[in-house]
Amino acid sequence: MVKTIEGRTYDEALAWLRDNGFDITEAPGTNGRVFLRKYNVSAAIQKTQEDGVKIFAYPGYLIGSEISKLVNRGYQQFLKTSKTEIPASADHLKAIQSFSEELKQAVGLPSLYNESLGTVSESYHYDRIKDRDKPAVERPKRPWETAGRTVGPKKARA
Repeated sequence: MVKTIEGRTYDEALAWLRDNGFDITEAPGTNGRVFLRKYNVSAAIQKTQEDGVKIFAYPGYLIGSEISKLVNRGYQQFLKTSKTEIPASADHLKAIQSFSEELKQAVGLPSLYNESLGTVSESYHYDRIKDRDKPAVERPKRPWETAGRTVGPKKARA
């Protein structure tokens, strides 16, 4: 069954965000764009021409004063800024997910099943699929492909 979700106007969304504990800061030098903060997570929204709401900067954990991007490397998720990259803890991920779900509710966006299960990364960088699209002879050898090999010819058993 499909649910119909009513979008909110920019002013309705701001009122909802204020009522639900978000810190709202006007973006300097712009009109109709604000930064939101809660759980040490931040995002930015802006007013559209139709008086709707558009997410300008997607939610990310604050590291210093910069909004980080969540990067998934397959074995670990990381919070990446222009200056640093740190491993994301369970608390970081929970804060980002809670913030994202509340932001969707404020703006009137649908909450998708796969996103509701956990935090969705902005980019995925799995080391085991890197260069997989190249021909086999052009691919670099992986550590597990060269592990245990000795240098020189193999000795035959007697």
